Amino acid sequence: MQIEGSKAIVTGGGRGIGRAISIALAEKGADVMVNYVSDERSAEETASAIRRMGRKAVAVRADISKYSDCIKLFEQALLNFGSVDILVNNAGVLPKYYKIEEITEEEWNRIIGVNLTGTFFMCKLVAKHMMGRRRGKIVNISSIAGKEGGTVGVAYAASKAGVIGLTRALARELAPFNITVNAVAPGPVDTSALSDEVKRRGIELSPQGRIARPEEIAHAVIFLIENDHVNGEVININGGRYMD
Repeated sequence: MQIEGSKAIVTGGGRGIGRAISIALAEKGADVMVNYVSDERSAEETASAIRRMGRKAVAVRADISKYSDCIKLFEQALLNFGSVDILVNNAGVLPKYYKIEEITEEEWNRIIGVNLTGTFFMCKLVAKHMMGRRRGKIVNISSIAGKEGGTVGVAYAASKAGVIGLTRALARELAPFNITVNAVAPGPVDTSALSDEVKRRGIELSPQGRIARPEEIAHAVIFLIENDHVNGEVININGGRYMD
């Protein structure tokens, strides 16, 4: 799909990986709805950067673990852009490490609620819209943890594995409508979401001796949007730490 002139929603689009994706889409000519839940300043800075590039951008607060907030986010996209061609489900929480006997029901629900249920909510809303238009691109951000367990505990690994299952099932369901659904599964990425200790451990585990840059994740997202014959795939970006 040609990105120029398209309309995109990026959840968690104001900072880190989400910011890199938002900027990359704008560089390709897309208008971008920049979602955030708490860091309004970063989201507004990202939106301002996109507007300076000559594209439309709006920062919208929404907690994607709440269906009512997802509806508001989607309606704001339609109000400002008229349609949605691209959905990138990037928003997520990276918890501290919990052993299974330590994690509470509340923390389990919080992690699953944002990382998996929020992705489902956004796919549900946008897919119906895209089906009516018979075109669209959905890219979900999973994780190396969804494939090999990761290092931050069962809830995070389960949520990101769920994103992979959701991606593949939805890819089959939406293919007849000219909609592709793919995912990216990064290893550790150099953002403020990771502590120095987690970054150090990621560097030690990487055959390349470094962790990914946000722009490298954005590059894969752009590829998945532009290529019309890649569907139901999960791209690993971890420097060779995990291969399948």
